[in-house]
Amino acid sequence: MTHSRITLAAAAAAALAILGGCSAFQNAKLDPDATSVKSGREARPSAEQGSILDAFRGAKDTTKVNRFLWTASLQVLDFLPVEAADPFTGVISTGYGTPPGGGQAYRATILISDPALDARALNVALQSRRGPVDAATERAVEDAILNRARQLRIQAARF
Repeated sequence: MTHSRITLAAAAAAALAILGGCSAFQNAKLDPDATSVKSGREARPSAEQGSILDAFRGAKDTTKVNRFLWTASLQVLDFLPVEAADPFTGVISTGYGTPPGGGQAYRATILISDPALDARALNVALQSRRGPVDAATERAVEDAILNRARQLRIQAARF
């Protein structure tokens, strides 16, 4: 009888010690930087040191897309329904939609492959219901996205 009480007391003390060690995590909060897309001057240097717990918390800045290109792509092609958007890989996939004043339905797949605001970082693939569209139309959409991205960057620099 005494032996079981001693064992029970030792188990309770061990459980309290383990639970007491978890108190270091009670003030854990959501990191607002984890949900934002950073690029250009806002990106952190890669030589930043971290702890072993960072592997369990997840990477803070894993996105490799330009936020201005991302936002401009969504704004220019806002008439297309977004089916999938992944800011970590930089891919936006849309369904079919008709542009305002147009009669033909298009769908688009956009790839933003670089954090730089550069034409090489943007790749747009357009398709109509009849098949791929001509290169001039794709280039016109890419130019519209790049122009809108530059406008967004200029607006952001003013603030």
